Amino acid sequence: MRIVRRPGAFVCGIDAAMDVIGGKWKVLILWALNERTCRFGELRRAVTGVTEKVLSSHLKELEDDGIVHREVYAEVPPRVEYSLTPLGLSLNAALEPLGLWGREHIYRGAEEAGVGVDAGVGVGAGAGADCETEPQVVAGLGHG
Repeated sequence: MRIVRRPGAFVCGIDAAMDVIGGKWKVLILWALNERTCRFGELRRAVTGVTEKVLSSHLKELEDDGIVHREVYAEVPPRVEYSLTPLGLSLNAALEPLGLWGREHIYRGAEEAGVGVDAGVGVGAGAGADCETEPQVVAGLGHG
């Protein structure tokens, strides 16, 4: 595993972290890989709305940053699986409080709008994921 250091000066640690996880899809990829190893197609289904090109690009970037491990099996047809590295697991642990904050924020917004909210709805990287199950949407606000 090689870790690619991005050029440029960072203002603070959050700036550096956002450089690794920035954008709409990377945290959702981390969320999907939180519970188990997934193949590309499973990830594509779990991260609803992402294109194959963007998913492939983000997986490559996360792999270069040492967050995601890509395992290629010498089979016919070839099988490739993605999992979190120890660094990726620690990143998910760091994102868990942010996920909790987001969940509380969505609940508060839904309550203020008079929309019912299910207690079991998962939001964010700390919610746990099954690659076979799509993230749930709360009050039309999207996931994550």
